[in-house]
Amino acid sequence: MTQTAPIRDHGGGLDAAMARYGGSRSDWLDLSTGINPAPYPVGTLPDHTWATLPDQAAFERLERAARRFWSVPDGAAVLAAPGASALIARIPSLRGAGRAVIPGPTYNEHAAAFRAQGWAIAEDGSGDARVMVHPNNPDGHLWTQPDFDQPLTVIDESFCDVTPDASHVQAATKPGVLILKSFGKFWGLAGVRLGFVIGDPVLIARLRETIGPWQVSGPALSIGARALGDLDWAKDTRTRLATDAARLDLLMTGKGAAPIGGATLFRLYDVDDAASWQQRLANQHIWSRIFPYSDRWLRLGLPPAHGWPQLERSL
Repeated sequence: MTQTAPIRDHGGGLDAAMARYGGSRSDWLDLSTGINPAPYPVGTLPDHTWATLPDQAAFERLERAARRFWSVPDGAAVLAAPGASALIARIPSLRGAGRAVIPGPTYNEHAAAFRAQGWAIAEDGSGDARVMVHPNNPDGHLWTQPDFDQPLTVIDESFCDVTPDASHVQAATKPGVLILKSFGKFWGLAGVRLGFVIGDPVLIARLRETIGPWQVSGPALSIGARALGDLDWAKDTRTRLATDAARLDLLMTGKGAAPIGGATLFRLYDVDDAASWQQRLANQHIWSRIFPYSDRWLRLGLPPAHGWPQLERSL
C-alpha cells in the first residue's frame, strides 16, 4: 500500500489566516513564527549592492564576519546561501541514500529533504546520517552530547544564537559534520533570505558547486556582514528576548497555559485544546502555531513592543 507523506506544516501563512478570519495585515499579530519581532536596523545600503553582481570581496567580507561572530575554528569551511532552507534541500544529496536518523518531533523540512533523495527516515537508532535541531523546534531541547559518529551529521543551529554558549561549532572540523545557521531568526530579517553552513570542507565544497555563483544577493551580503559585526546589538538583543520570553510565560500561565519548552524566540505551551486556542486568538487577529502530532501544544513567538496590549486584551 502506498504511504502518504506527512503534511509539512509551518508557521506563517498569515494570508490564509486573513482570508478565513478577516482583517488586513496591519490588524494582525503573527506569533506563529520564531522570528525576532525587533529586527536588526538595516540602514542605508550602497547603490552598487542593488545594481551590480556581487563581487568576491563582498563574499569574503561576509565570511570573515561569520567566522568571527560564531568563532568558527580553523579547518572548518563556511558557505553562505540564500536561506538555510536552500542548504537543507541540498544536503541529503551529498551522500548516497541510506538511513537518516532524525529524532522528533522536530522541524519537518529535514525529513522531507532526505525522503526526496530516497533516504529512509527513523527517529532513533544508528544510521548513515543524523540530524539534530539544536535548540529543537518546537520544544527547545538542547543536544548536550551529540553523536558525531555517522558519515553525515547535521546540527541545525537556526535558533542557537540566543544561547551561543550552547553551540557545537567547535565540532565543525570533524569529517562529515555540517552546522546550519539561520540569519532570519535572531536578526529578524527572514525576508533577506540568508543562511550559512559551517563544517567539513569537502562537503561544503560540493555544496558550493551545487548552489552556483552569486548565490547571495548584494543587499544580503552587505546587511549580513554589518549585522554579524554588531556584537553590542547581539548582546542587547539576547537580554531583551529573555525578558520578553519570561513576560510571555507569565502572561500565558495566568490564563491557564503551562510552559513546557522553547527558546527565547518562541515559547511552547500545554493547553487543554490547542485548536480552540488558535481559533480564539485568530478571532482577535493573533496567529499562533499548532501541530498535527499534538492536540495540546500551542507555540507562540514574541510580539513586537506595540503588540503586547493586543495580546493581553485577546487573552
